[in-house]
Formats: sequence, C-alpha cells, structure tokens
Amino acid sequence: MSASNDIDDSAAPLIEHLAELRTRLIHSVIAFIIGMIICFTVWNPIFNFLTHPLCSAMAERGQEDCGLILIKLQEGFFVAISISLLGGLVLGFPYISYQMWRFVAPGLYKNEKGAFLPFLISSPLMFFIGAAFAFYVVTPLAFDFFLGFQQAGTLIGEGDAEGGGIAAIAFQGSAQEYLSLTIKFIVAFGLCFQLPVLLTLMGKAGLVSAEGLSNVRKYAVVGILLLAALVTPPDVITQVILFVVVYGLYEVSIFLVRRVEAKREAKLRAEGYYDDEDDLIAEFDDEDAK
Repeated sequence: MSASNDIDDSAAPLIEHLAELRTRLIHSVIAFIIGMIICFTVWNPIFNFLTHPLCSAMAERGQEDCGLILIKLQEGFFVAISISLLGGLVLGFPYISYQMWRFVAPGLYKNEKGAFLPFLISSPLMFFIGAAFAFYVVTPLAFDFFLGFQQAGTLIGEGDAEGGGIAAIAFQGSAQEYLSLTIKFIVAFGLCFQLPVLLTLMGKAGLVSAEGLSNVRKYAVVGILLLAALVTPPDVITQVILFVVVYGLYEVSIFLVRRVEAKREAKLRAEGYYDDEDDLIAEFDDEDAK
C-alpha cells in the first residue's frame, strides 16, 4: 500500500509538469497561428519588401521591369503561405519565448535565472541582426552576381551575313524560387549570428573554455570556410564577407567565454574555494618538471 502511494506521489508532479507543458505549447501555437493569419492578410506588402534587393540590383543594370513569374498555377498561393509561415514565426517568437521562460523559470534557482535570462533575450536579438545583415548587405551582392550572367541578344535580321545571331539570356525568375533563396540567406545568417550566444552559454556551463576555443582556431577557420562555400552562392565577395563576419563572431565568443571564466574565478576566490598559494606551488612544480 505504501509503495503504491509513493508511486502516486512521484507521478503527480510529472503529470503537473506535462499539463503545464501542454498549456504553454497550446498558447505558443495559438500565437503562431494568429501571427500567420495577420501576415497572410498583408502578404503582398511583405513580398514587395522582400523583393527590394532584387529590384534595386536590376535597376542598377538598367532593367526597369522587376517582375517575377508564377511557373505553376498554385505557386502564388504557396508563396503567400511561405510568407505567412515566416511572418507568423517572427511575430509570435517573443510570446513563444515568454512561454518557454514561464515553463523553465520555476525550476531554476535565482542565480540560474539571472544567468539564463540574458541569453534568452540576446538570442532573438542576434538572430534579427544577422537577418538584417543578410537582407541589406549580402542579398544585394548575391543578386547582382547572379544577374551578371544575362546577355543581350540580336534582333531578327541583325545577324551576320550567314544569318547568325546572339541568343538573349534574360532573367525571368520564379516567385517561389526567389522567396526560397531569400529566406535561405536570412535564416542562414541569423543562425550564424547565434555563435557568440551558443559558445558563451556553453562556456558558462563549463562545456568549453577560452583556451580550448583558441587551440582549435585553425579548425574553426576551415569549418567557417566550408560553411561560407555551402551557404553563399559561388561568389567570392559574398563568401569572404560571410567568412569575415563569422570568424569575427568566433573571436568575440572567445573573448566572452574568457570574461565568463574570469567572473567565475573571482567568485570562487571571494568564497574561499580558490587558493593562490596552491596555484603558485603548481606553477613552480611545472617549471621544475620542465
């Protein structure tokens, strides 16, 4: 009988946590759906805003017509749906983050709340900074590179004596393909800008150290180069920009992790867990061993 009561007592908190999780998920889904419906009603202005880099690049080349075509009958509907999904996530993200915090916060100590909350705030901020950088800096360069493969053709009867001519190559882009490429850039750079937040959080948890990150710097350079080659188009300028930005974020991450370690060490010294004399003895032993 006692064992049965123990099982019931241990199962009750789990059921309460699951009920709380279900409530938070329902609220998050409702917020996402509301944001999606709002964006669906104004998807045309959003699409016009997203096509601004393309229209600007075409205008600089003297191409006034900035139209995109629908290859499939249902493509326009799916363009509106894609914009609605992205917009719903953007509009609903603050409320969704709040629901995540309300679910996690009761299980954290006061000092843990103070450590976790800044990362919860900085993560969406860094994502939006990366997305803005991709939209206003990277996509204009990428689209200008792609549009450079166009060529003007000759009219009928203007060829050489043998009747030859030059075939025109003109851009007639698919609306859905263009939107997919633009969202790819925005999401990729937004995720890349999460690097300082992720590494600093891992450093605070003791999973990585500033010294360890510095020692693997050469491997990080190779990884960033591969990332730049995969995410960006085959344009050297865009790849260099992404490499410089992400590598700069990596160096910033090392600096932030070093600051976290310094604060942790200062706290241990203040609480008496860190002995300077033991450190000096260890250093002298290491020198004698050498």
